[in-house]
Amino acid sequence: MNDLIHYDEQFEKIIDIIESARERAYRRVNEELILMYRDIGEYISIQSEKAEYGDAFVQRLADFFAANYPDLKGFTRRGLYRMKQFYELYRNNEKVSPLVTQLSWTNHLKIMSACKTMEERIFYMNMCIKERLSKRELARQIDSGFYERYMISRKPLTPAIEESRRATGNVFLDNYVLDFLDVPDSASERDLRKSIIRNLKDFILEIGKDFTFIGEEYRVQVGMHDYYIDLLFYHRGLSCLAAFELKIGEFKPEYVGKINLYLEALDREMKKENENPSVGIILCASKDDEVVEFSLSRSLSPTMVSEYNLKLIDKKLLQKKLKEYIELAETISDYE
Repeated sequence: MNDLIHYDEQFEKIIDIIESARERAYRRVNEELILMYRDIGEYISIQSEKAEYGDAFVQRLADFFAANYPDLKGFTRRGLYRMKQFYELYRNNEKVSPLVTQLSWTNHLKIMSACKTMEERIFYMNMCIKERLSKRELARQIDSGFYERYMISRKPLTPAIEESRRATGNVFLDNYVLDFLDVPDSASERDLRKSIIRNLKDFILEIGKDFTFIGEEYRVQVGMHDYYIDLLFYHRGLSCLAAFELKIGEFKPEYVGKINLYLEALDREMKKENENPSVGIILCASKDDEVVEFSLSRSLSPTMVSEYNLKLIDKKLLQKKLKEYIELAETISDYE
């Protein structure tokens, strides 16, 4: 029996070798594909600028492919324009050059069509690489205004909230969109928790793929009493436990005392010597930043308070809010 287990372990190592080789081969093929599209885009761009060609060059090229190479996919008039746009959008951009070959073409197309600024495009490129986002996952993040919500969450706030951000590694957003839960506004905290468990993959996509789920209603014991943490995760980047408390109403100051108790219990009972202190996130339907500031000002544990929305936020509203924040920041900078 032990010999069989030994052989199984050896065979699993061979599978690891095969999977690693496949991954390297895929990356190499994808890299060559992206470089090919860029080079074709460059050629089309140069030829299109010539007076004797102009826009008609792209149509003639598309007709040529249709007549002579009908099996080749993506070389329609629209596809060729996308290659041209790809080249023209990123040419001579030193920040983008090392990123482009690490994304799939479908993800590039989504970013090019949906993002308005170069900063937003680079943000989602880095996110795709770090989180290994699929086409569906990237589309979800863009549609939910993740970039705008992330940038708004970086805006300067009160000292206590700023300290909480630093203490929690700046990994939490000020607002989370949980539209995938499909629960009514009148849902209980239990309903919310159970729906998150059913949609755990989408929840982790929203909060960040560095989070690894440990358990729901996780029991910690303090004295003769048992307490239950709604959701417990481990964050690989922060090297610490992360406790989530779910609240269906507005944030209340007493929530901080409760999460402090949980975090202290986790640090005493579960935290390993090589890990950092546990962090907490209180997820509420709404919050008053001034109340949050007062509540966190005396808190000793790293804790963030964030809002959640059960429906997608109007992206135009997010963009307007971000624009106002940027303009305000520039105005303040002018007076410093």
